[in-house]
Amino acid sequence: MKYYIIAGEASGDLHGSRLIEALNRYDSNATIRCWGGDLMKKQPNVSLAKHIRDLAFMGFVEILSHLKTIKQNFKFCKQDILNFQPDVVIFIDYPGFNLRMAKWVKENGFKSFYYISPQLWAWKKGRIEIIRKYIDKLFVILPFEKQFYKKNGIDVIFEGHPLKDIVDEVLAKKDNTELSFDKPIIALLPGSRKQEIQRKLPVMLQAINEFPDYQFIIAAAPSITKKFYQQFIDSDNITILYNQTYNILKQAQAALVTSGTATLETALFGVPEIVCYKSGTISYQIAKQLIKVKYISLVNLIMDKPVVKELIQNDCRKKIIIEELQKLLNDQNYRNQIIADYKSLRIKLGESGMVDRIGKQMVSLI
Repeated sequence: MKYYIIAGEASGDLHGSRLIEALNRYDSNATIRCWGGDLMKKQPNVSLAKHIRDLAFMGFVEILSHLKTIKQNFKFCKQDILNFQPDVVIFIDYPGFNLRMAKWVKENGFKSFYYISPQLWAWKKGRIEIIRKYIDKLFVILPFEKQFYKKNGIDVIFEGHPLKDIVDEVLAKKDNTELSFDKPIIALLPGSRKQEIQRKLPVMLQAINEFPDYQFIIAAAPSITKKFYQQFIDSDNITILYNQTYNILKQAQAALVTSGTATLETALFGVPEIVCYKSGTISYQIAKQLIKVKYISLVNLIMDKPVVKELIQNDCRKKIIIEELQKLLNDQNYRNQIIADYKSLRIKLGESGMVDRIGKQMVSLI
């Protein structure tokens, strides 16, 4: 069968590559055309239509300045699908583009699956109607999403979260990648975009002088230069490492993490963490009005309770970070409770092998 897959970001490339592995396993005649990155491209039976490096436009101003390119991408995608004539179009996250494409795909008679639901439960709930009308089957990766969509009359498939398998493979691997430092490690994960790093990293770094017995390591984003990080650093107790995030987390005693998928990755590695979120005053006030969730970290959202401390906006400051970090490092009962909750979190994320089961079901449904 023929599969047309659209992923627009690095995370989509990762999860898309693993999905393609599963599709190839259950469909020996699979032919796949995709929008993705190097990980998807290197899979068997794949031809790349667009690379993700040409697709990731973030922020209102950047999107406006690339409107012509974005329109051209929509036009190209439609024609490419018509030329390829797939048995199914599979959307992976990337909602700004994919939800718009879904309408056209349905109207032109193609079957459509959505793998990794847009976070409609957090904001823009009106987009649920797009899912209802134009998506034939939705595959979700967060346990509470199944109940959310059920309340809205949409039947979805939940088999678990793909990060659980990815992290477990890293933890099980016996290699020689252990980092060599004389001190125990505290991981800093300040995000992957310049704007969020500018907001959060300086605040995180204010705490380091209180912890001279620890080595702070910044898990650097591949797209951000070392020079950019160095402008915020005035201590020898900080190291910048690229492409080592999982190795850092394997050894870290604690972590300061910006909100997002990184909070879940940190928990899966069993590292007690503090979630640090800070944005511009106006942006924060707008977000408060638009985003309707109790927590900002995936860990707390999935567990539906405050497992990890969230320091949001005015709470994200030196004094409170120091206090919370001291608790993480020195209060054994506090650490033990977080780690116990992490074990419960793992159970909620489903059994291992979820991508394999998703691929098998997709092939069966077609």
